[in-house]
Amino acid sequence: MPAKIDIPRKSIYRLSIYQRCLQRLRENRVDTVSSAALAKAAGVKSTQLRKDLAYFGQLGTRGLGYNVDALSSTIGDVLGQNKLQPVILVGVGNLGSALLRYGGFRKEGFEVAAAFDLQPRKLPQVTVPILPITEMEAFIRRNNVKMAILTVPASNAQSVVNEMVRDGIQAILNFSPTVLDVPEHVVVNSVDLAVELENLSYFIR
Repeated sequence: MPAKIDIPRKSIYRLSIYQRCLQRLRENRVDTVSSAALAKAAGVKSTQLRKDLAYFGQLGTRGLGYNVDALSSTIGDVLGQNKLQPVILVGVGNLGSALLRYGGFRKEGFEVAAAFDLQPRKLPQVTVPILPITEMEAFIRRNNVKMAILTVPASNAQSVVNEMVRDGIQAILNFSPTVLDVPEHVVVNSVDLAVELENLSYFIR
């Protein structure tokens, strides 16, 4: 995997969008794509797309565009998709249970290796092991896990995050409706479903 490059988080987010577009092109057996066509499919300006991709060297050919397979492979390397990345989920309530049943993580290069809860229980149609939260530290260290999905109540979120960070977690997808305090080396992406709905409601007339 290439060495990490210091680029803006928004550019990293757009790389994921470009990758989705490239995957659709591959499914349709398209070999090359112009920056204009790829930018249009991703909903960005072509200048922005070229700027984002320029962080990783000269990836396209003037007059021909980008090789779809090669560009997808490069972005996959950058995003860590070309090998399975272990992820844990903490908090097996309604949302956590639904995420455990989602089959798309593995397709994108992420494997939910285990889930943890104060009261672990077996769930129908879920093959991921659900373990007591007291076993989380040993599991993280034994399996070198760096990423976690957090779906615990807001009242417990910070204490759980503190423990995860101590155990070696460096990146957290947070579904708990609260702001988390983490060290500088830890990245948190928060998804507040209520806030997203509130934003959408503004556009309803």
